Formats: sequence, structure tokens, C-alpha cells
Amino acid sequence: MAGIYIHIPFCRKACLYCNFHFSTSLQELQPMVNALQIELQLRQNYIQEPIETIYFGGGTPSLLPIGSLRKIILAIRQYYNVIPDAEITIEANPDDINLQNLQHWINLGINRLSIGVQSMFNKELRWMNRAHNEQQSIGSIKQAQDNGIENISIDLIYGTSSLIDANWLKTLQTFTSLNIPHLSCYALTVEEKTALHYMIQRHKAIPIDENKQANQFLQLTDFLTTNGYEHYEISNFSKPGWRSKHNTSYWQGKPYLGIGPSAHSFNGASRQWNIANNALYIQSLQQQSIPFTIEQLTSIQQLNEYIMTSIRTMDGINMEYITNTWGKSYIKPLKKKLSGLVKNKWLKQNTNNQAILTQEGKLRADGIASQLFFEEEIK
Repeated sequence: MAGIYIHIPFCRKACLYCNFHFSTSLQELQPMVNALQIELQLRQNYIQEPIETIYFGGGTPSLLPIGSLRKIILAIRQYYNVIPDAEITIEANPDDINLQNLQHWINLGINRLSIGVQSMFNKELRWMNRAHNEQQSIGSIKQAQDNGIENISIDLIYGTSSLIDANWLKTLQTFTSLNIPHLSCYALTVEEKTALHYMIQRHKAIPIDENKQANQFLQLTDFLTTNGYEHYEISNFSKPGWRSKHNTSYWQGKPYLGIGPSAHSFNGASRQWNIANNALYIQSLQQQSIPFTIEQLTSIQQLNEYIMTSIRTMDGINMEYITNTWGKSYIKPLKKKLSGLVKNKWLKQNTNNQAILTQEGKLRADGIASQLFFEEEIK
């Protein structure tokens, strides 16, 4: 099985913290839709497996006119083998969710919403430069549920300068009371060249408080796991049976095709990514050419990528899988690396021969992964 990701590089407003590829000008929207259809046709042989997930991300794909969204979905179904019960997700802002859009999305086969709530406090939303308010967030969720969409994920951001612990807990209580089956929760990060980065440099915004973020992460994990959610990946929580199939496929190393400017693709042996420039992307596709860069992955790079993704999940690093895929020569040196992390109580090993992060370890996931990487092949 495999997945398809469609990048829609347009937003009505630029969020303070965002470093994804997008434009706030919609002038190129229709030429972009045409280019996406062309790329879907040109790359139909990239993936041989049946398609089990389709994910519209961005940017803000929910601002696409229904006719444009229909064209893209029809192209996917024309050129790819999409299974009947495929998970089809669209990222949506609360202000784009209304009865008409919901009905059209459902008719097109979209069965999962990822709603960019980010905060439940209007002061924070204004600071983030979001287009919606608290009331729209709640209203959009209830409207989606009333129209039969159960598979809903909420995006939230914690660790901002104005978010106190009591309000973070109130936010989490709000969404568990709404019976939301999936939450993706991210610590606010300061990415270079974002508005937030420049504001902090000019002392117009408060720098990130890492201790506060760590406390709110622990508050998050404790509250949601107590309320029956699986903490199945560092930033993702779901009720049993409601994990994101699309994102899970990334962490499991399944192949996926990325369509659109800046979109990444992976087929197990190589990774490639499209140019992050709307005008050049459109121009190239109009000439039946795909503007991408490709990287062939060595065996050791594939192993390190497995370590990096699997350590973030509740299933952890599977020693048997490494033995079967890369050989048993890696197990002894890997266990030696793991021993120090176990001693520090950042990692634990279970009876199924899996290495899994502890709560404290989850706060250091990226650093721990880098400590476990191999620099060269072992024979």
C-alpha cells in the first residue's frame, strides 16, 4: 500500500510562525490546479502499489474551489489504483468549513478532516495572524460531526508566551468533551525567515521558554493518555482505531508520492522533492517537465531514517526488523548505544525486543535519534 500527498501552496493569510511553502496571492490558483493534474499524469508509474491514503495539505487546501478539488481527485482516480475505502484527508481552516463545502467534500469521497484550530483563545489567534476565532473552531467541528464526518483531527500549538498551563488544560478538556478522535499537538518553534523569527530578533516577541514547553508537553501527554488516547507518535494522539493512516505510513517507511511545489516523494530507495517556487513549477509542468531534485539513499541512510522515524512512535525501534532488513551485525553496536539511554531512563526495552522512549526521553527525541545513527556500514 502507498499514499499520495497533494501540496496546495496558497493561504489567505500568513501565520506568524509558518515556514511551509505557500503564497497569499491566489492569482496562480487555476494554473496551479492544471499543473497538479499534469504532474499526476506524468508520475503515474512512480508508485506501483494500491493507494490507501490521499492527503491534501498546504498551505490551505480548504480554500480550493470545489471544481478544482474535483479535477484533482478525478485525476488521482484516473491514473492510480485507489482502494475503495481509502482514507482521504483535507486540511481545513475553521473559517472554510460550512454546510456547502462539507457536502461537496463528502460527495468527492473526502472522509477525514484535519482542522487547523491551533488555539482556543482569540488573543492568541490574533497574535498568530489566524483568520478564524474560537467560536468558529467549535462551530466548524460540530457542523462536521452533524454531517456525518467522525474522523476529525485537530491541530494545536502549545508553548506560546501567553499560554498558561490552566488554559492549555482547558483547551484539551474542550476537545475531549467534543469527542474528537485525533489530536496533533506541536510545540511552537521558531523557524528562520518567519515573521516570528524576525520579531524575536528585534525584541518584539518573547523568545521560546523551553522549560514551559516541556511542562506543557508532559501536561498534554498525561491528560490525553488518562482520557483514553494512544500517544502513538511524539506529536500525535488518537483514540484506539483512529490513528492517521497517512502519517503512520510515513513513519512505517511506506512509499508515497508528493505532488505540487515543495512536495516530497519516497519509494524506499530514493527521496525526491519538487522545486519550492510556484511560477517555476507551473512553467515546467506546462512544458511536460517535473522540476525536482533526487537523492539516492544508501543502505546506512535508510537505516538511520528508520531509527529517526520509529523512535518517535509508541512501537519504537524493532531489533528483529533491523536484523531482517540490514543484518544482525548492527544489533550489538546499537544495543551498546541504547544502554546509556536506558541508564538515563530516557528509553526502555520491552519483551518484544523493541526500544521505546520514556516520557522524559520524548522531550529529547531528536537528540536521542542522532546519538543512535550509524556513520558507516557494518559487515
